[in-house]
Amino acid sequence: MRLLLFTGARLREILHLKWEYYDASRGLLILPDSKTGQKTIVLGAPAMDVLNGLPKIGDYVIPGTARQVQGEGNVFPRLEDKPRADLKKPWARVQAHAKLEGVRLHDLRHSFASVGAGAGLGLPIIGKLLGHANAATTARYAHLDADPLRRATDAISNTIAAALASNTGNNVVPIRKGEAA
Repeated sequence: MRLLLFTGARLREILHLKWEYYDASRGLLILPDSKTGQKTIVLGAPAMDVLNGLPKIGDYVIPGTARQVQGEGNVFPRLEDKPRADLKKPWARVQAHAKLEGVRLHDLRHSFASVGAGAGLGLPIIGKLLGHANAATTARYAHLDADPLRRATDAISNTIAAALASNTGNNVVPIRKGEAA
């Protein structure tokens, strides 16, 4: 779940993530196939810490249940390597513990985008991080809460108030639509 939080990746991108897709030296996940085709995920330090702290058991970063299968020629048994199927049970425990009613696992992806938008990152950058082909999709993901909107309105209104305060003795006339500044 931390990888979902720290990357904004889709659930299947993380569940089907193989160790061979992780380029630790460059801090990248290079996915050969995703919902939108080949995709590169740029990793922040927290995501790399998670990956570097995980044991390498098999091909998948998040391994599923292994079972014995017959090897070639039915001579040598080996463990079948499959990814974890889902995160329903762990997510249900997180929801119950944090009292998160109605919050979906996919909402972590939306949260990643919203935090980026709240930090002033542009939608094209956030869209690139999420692997969106269309900016309109990113706009739907990047919900802004009241805090960044409050900071924005404070910055704008404080600038206008400062201009008005320094403009002593002059009449300040609002600019009307269609008039030159």
